[in-house]
Amino acid sequence: QALEDHYSPSRWSPRLDRDTIIDAHLAVTAAGTERARASAQTLLHVPYGSGDGEKLDIYFPTDPSETFPVLVYIHGGYWQCLSKDDSGFAAPPLVSQGVAVVAVGYDIAPKGHMDAMVLQVRRSLVFLVQRYPRIRGIYLCGHSAGAHLAAMVLSTDWTEFQVVPDIKGAVLVSGVYDLEPILHTYVNDALNMSREVAQRNSPMRHVTPAVPAACEVLVAVAQHDSPEFRRQSQEYSQALRAAGWSVSLLDLADVDHFDVIEKLSEDSYILTQVSRRAVPR
Repeated sequence: QALEDHYSPSRWSPRLDRDTIIDAHLAVTAAGTERARASAQTLLHVPYGSGDGEKLDIYFPTDPSETFPVLVYIHGGYWQCLSKDDSGFAAPPLVSQGVAVVAVGYDIAPKGHMDAMVLQVRRSLVFLVQRYPRIRGIYLCGHSAGAHLAAMVLSTDWTEFQVVPDIKGAVLVSGVYDLEPILHTYVNDALNMSREVAQRNSPMRHVTPAVPAACEVLVAVAQHDSPEFRRQSQEYSQALRAAGWSVSLLDLADVDHFDVIEKLSEDSYILTQVSRRAVPR
């Protein structure tokens, strides 16, 4: 029961009760995405593979120069809800600064299983690099389950893909980096992971030694994330640092698991400003 509580982010917010906070989150991200689509030049539902969920939404910079950096956003939803269709809310502050934003779709559970989701996100980057030669550096941003998928991208052996994306930075927000505790909670009902699958897809277990060109990683966690989410963020950032990665751990005050990412649509939000500084135009 204790684990169930610790892996139920909706229980830890002082703002709203657990029944309304998820609905409120969906409403905020959907409305923010609608605004972003209305204000930016977009290419929606771009297939990067043949699967139903294998599509991207691309928000182009207001003033695309010859080359432009790209922030790839990977949505959360515990690998079983949400989609790219409400994942464009963070685009406006970035596209106005010459950065393209790409929201990645993937097959969520029960249709998708963990190995497949990790592979889909990796393949979406390969597609972007091959399709858009004008991209100048890729920056990953993932929230919750999306932070897990982004972290799995950092441990990719790209030789089998014959393409090495130029990943310059990663912003991992309120993520899960060790999937084993989840095996004992309701979260695994839809995911149906075995211990082997959980271990194989736990970034914490696959931290590679940093290469000279390794990107900078920002691990962000909310003040009102559960103790387990906070512990995981701390331990993953320590593991990266021990392996020679350049890591910052950002503990964000006065936010919970949901508005920690919702506020990326606001120019004045500290995480928006940090992300902007991390993505040189």
